Amino acid sequence: MIHSELQDIIQQGENSSVEFKEYGVKNESLAKEMVAFANSQGGVIILGITDSGTISGIPTDSGLEERIMNIARDSIIPALEPQFQPYSFEEKTLGIITIPKGKDKPYQTAGKYYIRVGSTNRMASQSELMRLFQAAGIFHYDANVVEKTDISDFNFTELDRYFSDYHIDFSKQSEPDKQRLLINTDLLTDDGQATVGGLLMFGINPERYLPQSGISFANFAGNEIQSELIDKQNVTGPLPFIVDRTLAIIKSSLPVPSEIKGGKRENLRVYPPMKVFRELIVNACVHRNYAIVGSKIRILMFRDRIEFISPGRLPNTVTIEKLKVGVSYSSNPILLKFMDNLGYVERRGLPMVYYEIKKLGKEVIFKELGEEFRVIVPIIF
Repeated sequence: MIHSELQDIIQQGENSSVEFKEYGVKNESLAKEMVAFANSQGGVIILGITDSGTISGIPTDSGLEERIMNIARDSIIPALEPQFQPYSFEEKTLGIITIPKGKDKPYQTAGKYYIRVGSTNRMASQSELMRLFQAAGIFHYDANVVEKTDISDFNFTELDRYFSDYHIDFSKQSEPDKQRLLINTDLLTDDGQATVGGLLMFGINPERYLPQSGISFANFAGNEIQSELIDKQNVTGPLPFIVDRTLAIIKSSLPVPSEIKGGKRENLRVYPPMKVFRELIVNACVHRNYAIVGSKIRILMFRDRIEFISPGRLPNTVTIEKLKVGVSYSSNPILLKFMDNLGYVERRGLPMVYYEIKKLGKEVIFKELGEEFRVIVPIIF
């Protein structure tokens, strides 16, 4: 960190990634700050500054680095590995503690889980804690029970079709055997209620219990969301239907201008192959965070691009660069299993998307924005 960068950080004050602390701060308070940053997007704690931004400094021979490392190792579960750097600033010494975004979330101290919200820390709510455990692979939301459901909420015709590929005549099974089969395949819980994954795959009206399911599609005439809205549709139902229906909507919405050249009609636009759009729809449906109940998958079509927006951040160990080379992690293994068995999962996944667009001389953009993961596909002219 250079002097001007540190000066800018101090002038901007505390925020979602910066915290000021004086030298006399208690170990418990430092542990809480570290946990909150690690459970969020990482951050920097600057020791030797008051909350108002006044430089108070720290002793130069305080053994502070050892103290910080001991807190990170002994007071935080799992242990953290922060970086510590003493820094001379305005004739005083500051201690800069850098906390990376945690790879082993969720972190806790004294049995409590904290997250960073704006310039403050607070204990994680039940839903926030659920997301942290889901990101860590400790908990899978698609195995969660959907209250007040039972076997009657399933589409038996679709179950017949699915199990016939495994030489099982579902419709001819006894009622206890039907229930046992659905329990053994993770579609029902032991007490006979539908799992989230079961309802999303084979439910009659999954959106009745899971309003966050489905896809919201919007088609704009220009390149901005303020442009004229050409079409808007909400696609609901089980995931296989959602994928097929949404792909059909995208295909019918892509304009195909053409002109006559030498007595032959030629298209003026070249689009990525439909398998690219299909993979992005499947990826959004299978890997979104269904614990975020207030948001659907959104697909926004503009004149120059299509954006696929999925609720939820990438899991702990997955980065955008890793996605491009095929590293992935299943947040919803039940959904992945059934969509794979039904032939919807492309083995090359997002790397296929990346390279198909690259062959057309363009770049696909993967990015995290807030609690969303976005894939932006240019529409090739």
